[in-house]
Amino acid sequence: MFQTVTLPMWALILILGFAAVTFASHFLFPSVRWFFRRRMERAVAKLNTHLQRPIEPFKIMRRQDQVTRLIYDPQVMEAVRAYARDEGVPPNVAFEKARSYAREIVPGFSTATYFGFAIKLAQRLSQGLYHVRIGGADTPHMNEIDSSAAVIFVMNHRSNLDYFLITWLASKHSALSYAVGEWARVWPLKALIRAMGAYFIRRRYSNLLYRAILARYVQMSVQQGTTQAIFPEGGLSLTGSVGQAKRGLLHYIVRGFNLHEGQDVVFVPVALNYDRVLEDRVLISAGQQGIRRFPVRARVVLGFTLRILWRKLRGTFTPFGYAAMCYGPPLSLREFMTTTPDASTETLAEDLTQRIRSAVPVLPVPFVAAAIIRCGGTCTHAQLQAECAKLRAELNALRAWIHLPDGENTDAMSDGLAALKLRGIVTVQGAQISTKAGEESVLGFYAASTLQRCDAPVGIATTPHQTLQDPDAH
Repeated sequence: MFQTVTLPMWALILILGFAAVTFASHFLFPSVRWFFRRRMERAVAKLNTHLQRPIEPFKIMRRQDQVTRLIYDPQVMEAVRAYARDEGVPPNVAFEKARSYAREIVPGFSTATYFGFAIKLAQRLSQGLYHVRIGGADTPHMNEIDSSAAVIFVMNHRSNLDYFLITWLASKHSALSYAVGEWARVWPLKALIRAMGAYFIRRRYSNLLYRAILARYVQMSVQQGTTQAIFPEGGLSLTGSVGQAKRGLLHYIVRGFNLHEGQDVVFVPVALNYDRVLEDRVLISAGQQGIRRFPVRARVVLGFTLRILWRKLRGTFTPFGYAAMCYGPPLSLREFMTTTPDASTETLAEDLTQRIRSAVPVLPVPFVAAAIIRCGGTCTHAQLQAECAKLRAELNALRAWIHLPDGENTDAMSDGLAALKLRGIVTVQGAQISTKAGEESVLGFYAASTLQRCDAPVGIATTPHQTLQDPDAH
């Protein structure tokens, strides 16, 4: 027993390596994880004192624990048995399939990544590219939301910058959990998005088992009070207007809602608009071709980014006008289902879509583009000025969120017209203003948000609102 044993050096190194791993996994790593988790919990508790809606424990639960909880949910286990029966595979194979789906969906939220990195990045990017404005954040509607209710922001989707804008501007309310499409499942974006609390959803190639697991994750996170953000349109607007809502996630939420027990669910409409959408021509081309999946060339994106950075370094960069986000009147799911017990999810989706449309802010470029469209695409300065005054009066009657320079039609016309002329969308020769040949679709793309707002019912917004504010003013 006490005899000397001779071992080759490689075997000794291997044994010591296994011993070190065993020691770390059983003694060191649990202690380190406990130490950092305690620090994280204290940081979250301190952070919650500054948020209107505290971060719920479900959001900071270990990702593996969330996966385990999800796949052992009774409804998911029933879906696993049905999948095994329908596909003719052993139950353990179906269970492993369910586990892979759960791991694909469940995020790994990091407070340090979200509040220490993502929000600062979102703010710098948003303010670096635009003059940002916000409306409705301090209205009585927002302040009267029950603190125990689960809040879901429902938004129109104008640009990929929407994620950055809403993340920053809503950071005083809570941390948002997004539903993100398959396009973002690329390295290193995948890890960053998952750390921000977003969950990936398949829009194609999904089956009944996958949809059952996704539905239960959405329902469980809502029941635990996680603040969520969804784009009901399911993708970027190809026309510039707010499109029809898809009912997938809304259907999951309604199906998991208990009318008589538990907390309420409150939908908060959020509308975004830009003087310039960076992807505008790509989106317009996709809409003309009737396709939803449009190619994004990395070389073009990189070149565009480098040009902006170079202009920033030289001090010659001019912001792309205004970007704005406005809140609409919230909708209580309990109140909606009580007052309209026979209403369908489609009715709910239409109501929310109309609220989003009515909250779309009016900015100089969309405003002037709408006036030029109403003039037939060609007009004089005097005709355009008269049309702008008429359009402004209509928007005031609709109680629209308006941000025009100094509140004057002439200033708004000058700014909007200058931006359209700079991009070659319109030409100005003397007193004559004309839409450049081939640019009619671009002009219509920007005009759509304002023209659609003019078609909205007058009574949808219950509180008069006119001007937007700089978010840094609060």
